[in-house]
Amino acid sequence: MYSKMPIKRYEHTLKFLQNVLPAPATILDLGVRNPFSKIMEQNGYKVYNTNGEDLDLLPQIVKNYNVDAVTAFEIFEHLVSPFDVLRTIEAPKIITTVPLNLWFAKAYRSKTDMRDRHYHEFEDWQFDWLLEKAGWTIKKREKWTSPINKIGFRPILRKFTPRYYAVYAEK
Repeated sequence: MYSKMPIKRYEHTLKFLQNVLPAPATILDLGVRNPFSKIMEQNGYKVYNTNGEDLDLLPQIVKNYNVDAVTAFEIFEHLVSPFDVLRTIEAPKIITTVPLNLWFAKAYRSKTDMRDRHYHEFEDWQFDWLLEKAGWTIKKREKWTSPINKIGFRPILRKFTPRYYAVYAEK
């Protein structure tokens, strides 16, 4: 269905989204258009994306859209200060996922793309605190694993240790 995309993550993310915000709905998806933007549209959502602006420097970009909800799938870990964007969002709902901090793996950093790095890898309580401090009330949470088909100690741990954390919150 999704070719070489992260199938399990997309399936979990779509199921979580459909559960907390059934289509049709209008969404501002933070970040540039991506394969999951298309999946959301194929499932009845009208999707706008930001254009790659630095949300640390321009958090007010999120005010340019009148939407039912904001989604941020694997975005906040790349920001130095996600707090400013979270406070600026005027939509009444947010659905977001972040990678969880794994004790057995270092934070992700691309050596070739300066924007493809994680400034944060959250523990669930840290992300909850960030959302709540920014004025959001958490309504639903979910975690899932990210197994990979390799042999080794870390791949075995990935089968049992949650990697992704999804949160639905309202203002």
